Amino acid sequence: MTAETSKTPESPKTTQRSDAGPPLAAPDRRRWRALAVLGLVQFMLVLDLTIVNVALPRIQHDLGFSGPGLAWVVNGYALMAGGLLLLGGRLADIYGRRRLFQAGVAVFALASAVSGAAAGAGMLVTGRFAQGVGEALAAPAALGLIALLFTEPGERAKALGIWGGLTGLGGIAGTIISGVLTDLASWRWIFFINLPVALVVLALVPRLVTESRTARDHRRLDLTGAVTATTGLVAIVSGLQQAATHPWGSWQVLAPLLGGLALLAATVLVEARSVAPLIPPRFFADRTRVTANILSLLNTAAFFTFVFLLTLYEQQVLGYSPLRGGLSYVPFGLAIGAGIAFGSALLPRAGVRALLVTSFAGLAAGLLMTLRLDADGSYVGGVLPCMLVVGLFTGVTFPALLDAALHGVTGEDSSVASAVQNTMQQVGGAIGLACLATLAFRHTGPTPSGTTAVDGYHSAFQVAAAVLVVGAIAALTLSPRKRTP
Repeated sequence: MTAETSKTPESPKTTQRSDAGPPLAAPDRRRWRALAVLGLVQFMLVLDLTIVNVALPRIQHDLGFSGPGLAWVVNGYALMAGGLLLLGGRLADIYGRRRLFQAGVAVFALASAVSGAAAGAGMLVTGRFAQGVGEALAAPAALGLIALLFTEPGERAKALGIWGGLTGLGGIAGTIISGVLTDLASWRWIFFINLPVALVVLALVPRLVTESRTARDHRRLDLTGAVTATTGLVAIVSGLQQAATHPWGSWQVLAPLLGGLALLAATVLVEARSVAPLIPPRFFADRTRVTANILSLLNTAAFFTFVFLLTLYEQQVLGYSPLRGGLSYVPFGLAIGAGIAFGSALLPRAGVRALLVTSFAGLAAGLLMTLRLDADGSYVGGVLPCMLVVGLFTGVTFPALLDAALHGVTGEDSSVASAVQNTMQQVGGAIGLACLATLAFRHTGPTPSGTTAVDGYHSAFQVAAAVLVVGAIAALTLSPRKRTP
């Protein structure tokens, strides 16, 4: 038995139903101001997933990162955010969404301070891991609060549209802001800039948002499953990245890989026996949902690799400044936005299967276009065409993947389905980057020249394209339906 409870002297007033039924909560007059504050945090969280990319070469130079180790700056955040997202949602439901949101923002702010003040590679990676924990606590709690603040369907759709727009804007703005701060000040300010935002949010949220939680007869958390899953993923990524500098059969590679696989196997056993699993077993009964999440993993694996290696190519091979590199991604962001609009308009007529098969094939073609990049390449003739094609087809995948990931879900499972897809995106990006960046660095060696570096990047892009072709084939197994039932 569950029921929503709230505790605050500013709880919204209620109105009596005309049929003398139970009273309905009147819309909270503070809801739009609350959305602005919650949206500001969402913008900040998405920003920090993308903002580091342009600054990576400067970070590598200043803190002495190796090529494979540099990937932890991206992966540390993604693994913790993705691995703990489902647990964060459960914690928010049970212990209070506003409370968990504030805790997540506070953790994120402290981790940002640690990252900005990093005196070495280990300190920065630790800060990025902690930032991911902050997102895992704050993001699902914020979305849950929005669902409660906006109860009227039309208003909720508008609020979620604004939320999605801020997410997209954060992704585009990250590269530009990173370029400006890294070039004109220091890469450390891409982390320090989060501190005043977090302080403002922590001051305003208690005044604008009512506490809410799901009252349960038995409060159970599958903490063991969350810890074993996240630790297993970290171990696997660590083993993959060790392969950049060690033979595949060495203990440095095999120990973390086998340990990680054992932990993931333990997670399956824990989840199967848990009375409150992070993902209900019924979720896996729908083939379309399962396939959509596999496709999300493959999609983000290629996407993270494309952005990571293309940034290194621009700055370390072509000699771009961070500012020029950041501005170079503006057309990429615009192409993603155009793809989302195009995919949303086409989805009802073409259907999920046709859209995903086409978009994954288009993404593979875009990645193969990177084979034209060389040590003396240009932006207009080399980089820009790749960005436009990959950006457009990446945008097209978003509405189709979301539609398939939510196929057949009930109200009870809608939050779980959305959280699982977000988790797969984060984890897929981290594992894909670990595999494909490792492949590139095995070719480039410790001190790559321009031509050697490009050859290594070409190898990774080719494998990423092959992964997307596999995704297009997997999408053929989906139903040809044109509308979600």
